[in-house]
This record gives sequence, structure tokens and C-alpha cells, in this order.
Amino acid sequence: MKQPSPHPLSLDVLAPVADYFKVLSETSRLQILNCLHEGPMNVMELTEATGFSQANLSKHLKIMTQVGILARQPKGVSAYYEIADPKVFELCQVVRDSIGDRLRQQAQPFQLQTPELV
Repeated sequence: MKQPSPHPLSLDVLAPVADYFKVLSETSRLQILNCLHEGPMNVMELTEATGFSQANLSKHLKIMTQVGILARQPKGVSAYYEIADPKVFELCQVVRDSIGDRLRQQAQPFQLQTPELV
């Protein structure tokens, strides 16, 4: 049986963590992050890359900027968005690895053990 954590987190800490995960729970936002992985883009470039309407895209960009995942940099008449928290990609990689491990475990019983069954 697992031992309880020596320092349980308070609700003051857990609430912002939950909010961060809520932001990442939207597939559209992960798609935006994927586009920005290579570097900053403006709204027009992101609209073309994602296929989202400008209004929908702006809504997602605002939410991700508010929680600190993205930063907005005005340049002339445009604004460029970039990753402000690069650890978000490490977090996504941990989740992808975990999902991959789980899927491999689930597939194990279906792997052929003897070649003569083919």
C-alpha cells in the first residue's frame, strides 16, 4: 500500500493545477501548441495552420495566455504568440508515454505467442 504524501497539497495549490490541466484538456488548444512548437506565429498564420475561425482561435489564445502557457508579443499591426512555458511539452510527452505504455500493456494478451497460429 502506498504511503501518504508527507506534504499534502492545499486547495490553494491544487486549484491552479486543475485550471492548468483544464486548459490542456481541449484538443484545439493542443493543436495550437503543436503549431507554435516551431516558433512564434501571428493569428493569421495560426488560422491558416489550424483551420479555426479567427474568433475561435482568439478565444483559445486568450485562455492559454491568461494561464501563462503562451505569451503575446505585439509587432506592428500584428501580434505574435509564442510558448511562454516550454515545460508544457515535457508534460505532454509524459502523458503520451504513459498512454503508450498503457496501450502496449492492453495489447499484450493479443500478441501472438506461437508462429503456427498464423
